[in-house]
Amino acid sequence: MEWLLRMKDALELIERNMEEQLGIEEIAKAACSSPFHFQRMFHMLTGITVAEYIRKRKLTLAAQELAISSTKVLDVALKYGYDSPESFSKAFRKAHGITPSAAREPGVKLKAFPRISFHLSLKGDKEMDYTIIEKASFSIIGKSIQVSTRDGENLRRIPKFWQECFEDGTIAKLSSIGMNGNLLGICLDMEHDKEQFSYIIAVEGKAGAEADEFTTRHISDATWAVFTSNGALPGAIQKVWKKVFQEWFPSTGYEHAGGPELEVYPAGDTTSEDYQCEVWVPIVKK
Repeated sequence: MEWLLRMKDALELIERNMEEQLGIEEIAKAACSSPFHFQRMFHMLTGITVAEYIRKRKLTLAAQELAISSTKVLDVALKYGYDSPESFSKAFRKAHGITPSAAREPGVKLKAFPRISFHLSLKGDKEMDYTIIEKASFSIIGKSIQVSTRDGENLRRIPKFWQECFEDGTIAKLSSIGMNGNLLGICLDMEHDKEQFSYIIAVEGKAGAEADEFTTRHISDATWAVFTSNGALPGAIQKVWKKVFQEWFPSTGYEHAGGPELEVYPAGDTTSEDYQCEVWVPIVKK
């Protein structure tokens, strides 16, 4: 309940300051959370980033104001944080399908993005087993892409990336140089303000591995909460991710440490109902 109230406080702060440039540090502070943890929680719970939510709410309010008042388009644009009529018109057209001026026409249809609210849900249908692991730093070798979180693009791009890597032989090459036979799917370098992050399909590297065509990265030592996914992919592991952020984080004394997130895939039939893999989330004690 405490977590729910803190999230509501943050949303109230956002709504009260729609005409201001509110920093994520101030919003996260209202939720008694680090900026990274708040933004990651928000994105996982709502499916959109904080920046996207604020943008859509501002464009909703701007449309309402244009429809019921004679305020100049330029003044409305400046009021909701746009530097020019051109940038405002471009965003407005993308959101509503019409120009700001057309929003004044009688009977025109406008889209409204409603306020988000969080509600306490006591499910308790299944226990959520997890393990806390301290892991020393290690190196990974893999192939990476830059992924956008805007409009759920990451949900479409990452599965396609896996398919591409299977088809072009990347997966086979990585498997041949990995240390333990596991494939890794890693989200890192998350930039919530830019709505993007890097995604790497990788293996733990071993000394002398030929990796000229791949990216080599260092994963720092961290404390991880490890959750097991049981069932066919991608459905089973997607359910685990939802439960981690909807149920586990709010009910524990931990928050996201801000480091990379790992999915660990052992060899096996990923379409089998018996397939097991793991989700690793870096954590810190509040």
